[in-house]
Amino acid sequence: MARRTTHRSSKGTKLYAVRDKDGQFKDIQTYKRAHGMDIKRKAKDEAPAKKKSSKKKSAKKAKKVKARKAKAKKRK
Repeated sequence: MARRTTHRSSKGTKLYAVRDKDGQFKDIQTYKRAHGMDIKRKAKDEAPAKKKSSKKKSAKKAKKVKARKAKAKKRK
């Protein structure tokens, strides 16, 4: 991603300016618009993780239920 510097317009709105290798302005856009696009774009690191299979969870649950039932039988 290109490095952006912030400026203010004559009206006072915040601006982002992108410069090329020579230091000339390549692109100028409002902070509001640029920030909005940054928020919409998702980084690969932030992508939601794949859901793990629930087999392990259901096996653990079944084990706990079985143990509870066994305890209940012993009490009777």
